[in-house]
Amino acid sequence: MQPEIREKIAGEVVLSPHPGRTLRKWREDFHVSQRDLARQLETVPSVISDYESERRTSPGAGFIRRYVDGLIALDSRTGAKLSGRVVVEHSDGILGLREFAVAMPLKSFADRLGARSVSRVDLHRDVHGFTVVDAPRAILSMDASRFVEVYGWTTQRAIVFANVKYGRSPMVAIRAHPLKPAAVVFANPGRVDALAIRLSEVENIPLLVTSLTAPAVLERLEEL
Repeated sequence: MQPEIREKIAGEVVLSPHPGRTLRKWREDFHVSQRDLARQLETVPSVISDYESERRTSPGAGFIRRYVDGLIALDSRTGAKLSGRVVVEHSDGILGLREFAVAMPLKSFADRLGARSVSRVDLHRDVHGFTVVDAPRAILSMDASRFVEVYGWTTQRAIVFANVKYGRSPMVAIRAHPLKPAAVVFANPGRVDALAIRLSEVENIPLLVTSLTAPAVLERLEEL
């Protein structure tokens, strides 16, 4: 799996209009600090910071290779939590899944869907991708071990649940699973259950609702 994720990261960086921001997105996905990565690369944190903030010119192929190798080496020491992840074909309940090349503010993501917050959780965070899930199909077809599929390459994503009536079951599933998303969106729900809102606040996961249906959500997100 390491050659695959190396190719994926390097490809995203090279093709990105903001390569430094793409490097930063992947470092955050690996949960690695600038200081730890700099130590791994035998440099100083300011070098990492300058490339990520694009104060330096675009990184060359040599630096990108060292940067990616450094992330994977640090990840391997903690059990290859990301670089060892196997990406499988989407389960029946997953309608769409995508990673962003550059982190996107959650508020901008919400505006894209015309979504509003229904919980008292701060929206000042980024999302690195999204997954659109048919809630009833996912609940019926995916057990706890397969629920990890909704996270793709990173948990720092918004999970959009479609065909939600009250929202209790999706939030209970998220509460029970050790991996947590950056945000949850209900697409065209009925009345949102108070327990769903409470669980989002306990987990510190913003809960938003949009009047869009799943096809409309996918159409708007694919335009990004």
